[in-house]
Amino acid sequence: MKVPLRIYYDKQIGQVLQMTGNFIDEGIQQYETIEEQIQKYTKLSERNRDTFDVLELPYGAYAEDFAQCNGYRVNPETLELEFSYPDPNETEQQEQVYQKPLTEQLKETQQAVAELALLLTTMTGGM
Repeated sequence: MKVPLRIYYDKQIGQVLQMTGNFIDEGIQQYETIEEQIQKYTKLSERNRDTFDVLELPYGAYAEDFAQCNGYRVNPETLELEFSYPDPNETEQQEQVYQKPLTEQLKETQQAVAELALLLTTMTGGM
């Protein structure tokens, strides 16, 4: 069974409190419920449940982004996962800037290029 990734985060600031799952285990028939995990992890069980929430993602989601990032959070306004990436040109530690996952940005750019190519082909008569 492919166990999905669960990211428990602070509702106000988006800080990640606990991550669970994102592994394959052929021996399990059913994975832990959210309530069971809240009881299991001290970081969660000691907090007021109204102060945090959980984002569940499919197994393997954003694997490349997690491998390349130097931080991540859940945007409290959009409730979407955001990443910060190291700048290879910077020698000093910079403040983390969170943005959409690079994998999503790449897909959007590829889609825009394809649409522009189609538009260009249409405008030039397919030359």
